[in-house]
Amino acid sequence: MSDVCIIGIGIHRFGRTEGLSGLDMGVKAIRSALADAGVDWPQIQFAFGGSDASGNADTMVGQLGATGIPFINVKNGCATGGSSLACAVNAIRSGEYELGLAVGFDKHPRGAFDPRPADWNLPEWYGAAGFMLTTQFFAMKLTRYMADHGISRETLGRVAQKSFTNGALAEHAWRREPVDLDTILNAPMVSDPLTKYMFCSPAEGAVALVLGTEAKARQLGVPIVGLQAAVMRTRPPGSFEVFAPSIDIERGGSATRIASRDAFEKAGVGPEDIDVAQIQDTEVGAEIMHMAENGFCADGDQEQWLAEGRTTLGGSLPINTDGGCIACGEPIGASGLRQVYENVVQLRGAAGARQVAGAPKTAYGHVYGAPGVSAVTILTR
Repeated sequence: MSDVCIIGIGIHRFGRTEGLSGLDMGVKAIRSALADAGVDWPQIQFAFGGSDASGNADTMVGQLGATGIPFINVKNGCATGGSSLACAVNAIRSGEYELGLAVGFDKHPRGAFDPRPADWNLPEWYGAAGFMLTTQFFAMKLTRYMADHGISRETLGRVAQKSFTNGALAEHAWRREPVDLDTILNAPMVSDPLTKYMFCSPAEGAVALVLGTEAKARQLGVPIVGLQAAVMRTRPPGSFEVFAPSIDIERGGSATRIASRDAFEKAGVGPEDIDVAQIQDTEVGAEIMHMAENGFCADGDQEQWLAEGRTTLGGSLPINTDGGCIACGEPIGASGLRQVYENVVQLRGAAGARQVAGAPKTAYGHVYGAPGVSAVTILTR
């Protein structure tokens, strides 16, 4: 088994970029990652890449160069980026390759996502009832969680306030202005209890990562960031996930709990060892619930954590240090890889004004999406 390192990182800023396709953004991210690693495209031995709505990643060889490498397209909802990365890690650990690439990109149109019930193996009544609009699902799930565990609306607002504060410090973020708590709480309601500042938006952007063996990283003389775990899991029996048409009486676990458990086991660390974390925040409730599902706190403890500022840049566990999906937006194919990009920047100590203090050594990334898929990565330096 080869040790796997992230050798180079590249990003095309998130938000809206007129005149560039999602594929164009992917090419720019790849070129940035290659330059960061100090390698050329012909040296890359394989690639995995994906997008939800912007084309086939393998067609980028038309701009990068037709070198004949295996370039596998990946499409796995919000876990597209995490799935691409897991595949790339396994390819290197197999011993067949020493240098490869994972890339994710998307360019979503303005407005809400518009999935169709048939594409998710759901009956038409589910869409007719309005449940394909995920803002309603997240609001319902969060309302129940708030009632069960004593989470207040102020805590929801504090998550968004932190996200916009961090996003203002991230060059690649879309929303780069702080928003105060009162404005967030008193903004127009989208789906009770979530106001318009508590959601992420479909967006555009791309991220590429060059991966290699530790021996290759040392040969190239780049900073060593080890990828200790890259895990993707689907939902277990009894879980209640996006696009679930019902809720079981006998409740089960969740895709996130399984992925998190298995990632910690693979990496040989626990939640208490993580110095910085990026967690899926489709809306503020997702970040709150995922704090517990990833093992960082007990259900209900988020109220105290947020009140004490534990997840801010200066807290004991900074979360979503670049503003997460709420500040960056969510280009589905790129979102999970953006988390890894941000974690590498943090572990390198190169995050500037948003840099976590104390020279972080371990970083955690978690992405989640429909119909109940979750991917987790753990990095060390």
